[in-house]
Amino acid sequence: MRALLVVNPKATTTSERSRDVLVRALRSEVRLEVAYTRRRGHAAELARTAGAREFDLVVTLGGDGTVNEVVNGLMTAGAATAAERPALAVVPGGSTNVFARALGLPRDWVEGTADILAALRDGRSRTIGLGRADDRYFTFCAGMGLDAAVIRQVERARLRGRVSTPALYLRSAMTRYLLDTERRHAQILLERPDEPAETELATVIIQNTAPWTYLGDRPVNPNPLASFDTGLDLMALRGLHPASTARAVAQMLSRRPGPQGRRVLRLHDIAEFSLRASGPQPFQLDGDYLGEREKVQFTAVADAIRVIC
Repeated sequence: MRALLVVNPKATTTSERSRDVLVRALRSEVRLEVAYTRRRGHAAELARTAGAREFDLVVTLGGDGTVNEVVNGLMTAGAATAAERPALAVVPGGSTNVFARALGLPRDWVEGTADILAALRDGRSRTIGLGRADDRYFTFCAGMGLDAAVIRQVERARLRGRVSTPALYLRSAMTRYLLDTERRHAQILLERPDEPAETELATVIIQNTAPWTYLGDRPVNPNPLASFDTGLDLMALRGLHPASTARAVAQMLSRRPGPQGRRVLRLHDIAEFSLRASGPQPFQLDGDYLGEREKVQFTAVADAIRVIC
């Protein structure tokens, strides 16, 4: 089996020594080539080339952003089906690693590597669905509105040298909620084929699996029924009023079946829909801030990619 290891050298929780250990471990099972990312978008280029060169497997060592880029590279390499694309294996190396944890992999990269090696020896894999936002794929989540504004603020803090922690996300969320008062009344319109439009949405979270994210070890679950094996799930708030927003956040953090209430919209297993805003809104995919958008078309892509897990 030919495999390419795509390494993000800036990954949060790995070192040069741990990368060397991983390379040796993988070479015990596969014919391995190693490539290091140099810039944003490079992982997608490497994965696309791996597909064209008929590699059997692409392994990522990095966070969710690296995984997202590799998935997009694999999905645009020209193969028509999951069976024709290289399989994907994910070694957790970021700060949160939502995708790896959603697959049932441990947070620790050493344990994650051991699980992947055992799966390779046993021939275990699963085929999962993806989401697509316009022309870009995502593995676990997307968002328009407040959650994307929070990610934008966290990314700016990290550029100033701050470490990504649950406390940083919580402070950023509170800051954005208090300062972005105009977003409380943002007008986002949800449109689905053959369904009435949903209006007056202030922020929208889309999931391809559950949970949406983690705060440390605590899963955050706006859409607990979301699954790699179904369409997309969506939760939106009709306005960001203090009482209803606080109640929705508390329900996301609880073990209850997701937020509920008259100001909450939740939809399960959606094949396609679009979001259209009255003005530019922050937008994110898989925890990466992608700028502001006024309209995005979403599609569920079934049986998209094989994952070693």
